[in-house]
Amino acid sequence: MDYTIENNMIKVVVSDHGAEIQSVKSAHTGEEFMWQADPKIWGRHAPVLFPIVGRLKNDQYTYKGKTYHLGQHGFARNSDFEVENHTQESITFLLKDNEETRKVYPFKFEFRVNYNLMNNLLEENFSVVNKSDETMIFGIGGHPGFNLPVKEGGKKEDFYFDMHPSVARVKIPLKNASLDWKNRSLASTDSLISLSDELFKNDALIYELHGHDNKVSLRTDKSKFHINVWTRNAPFVGIWSQYPKTANYVCIEPWWGIADRDDADGELEHKYGMNHLEPGKEFQAGFSITYHSDADPE
Repeated sequence: MDYTIENNMIKVVVSDHGAEIQSVKSAHTGEEFMWQADPKIWGRHAPVLFPIVGRLKNDQYTYKGKTYHLGQHGFARNSDFEVENHTQESITFLLKDNEETRKVYPFKFEFRVNYNLMNNLLEENFSVVNKSDETMIFGIGGHPGFNLPVKEGGKKEDFYFDMHPSVARVKIPLKNASLDWKNRSLASTDSLISLSDELFKNDALIYELHGHDNKVSLRTDKSKFHINVWTRNAPFVGIWSQYPKTANYVCIEPWWGIADRDDADGELEHKYGMNHLEPGKEFQAGFSITYHSDADPE
């Protein structure tokens, strides 16, 4: 079922299936900011990633001597959440462990996804409560896909990324969906990154953020359109679009977790980039997005 939150600047539609954003529109112009999940290209809008981010080697891991099978990005994006709270400008979804989740992930948990509006800013907040009697190990992340408003005579290459603060960042390449750890390098993210289909021929661009506040902006010099993603305390960000299938969209993904390294041993307790949460404790994270339409009033 779909639910709406809105104010006088933007209208957001979110589904209880996956707690996934379906639409973000300008209240002034009706312009759609979110990718509309064309199944021929990429059939999702903005999945929530939990309890892993990315892919495990062989889609499996071992914990306390038992092997579990878990697909890319975990099970939350395919799960039905319950609505815990809903107001005009805010909604909170809740997912609890159940018999099916425990087949692939042994921990007891409460996982909340909250969306909250403030003017043209949308917050996506995560909360994880460990209901187990042992340390819970998990990854979490966002995966919003944004429409590129390519007008007649324009092209995808008219758009670019701008990252702040303006510093170089470590880039981690992917090889066969695993982190190509030995070939990570210092990337020139202190300058603009031009957008093109070929940019994603080797999968996502992954940058280390070390938990500092960062802003990733999607911009064009052809109009006033721009989207800003504040990653807050995320240690990683991924930038991705489908390849070789292509369309006018791109994803900016704050992550508190990451795919397996190519040298991973498969033990969950050794997995790189995971969060460790003590029994009864709560983990909080999140990011914010501002949307600016070319036709929005000044």
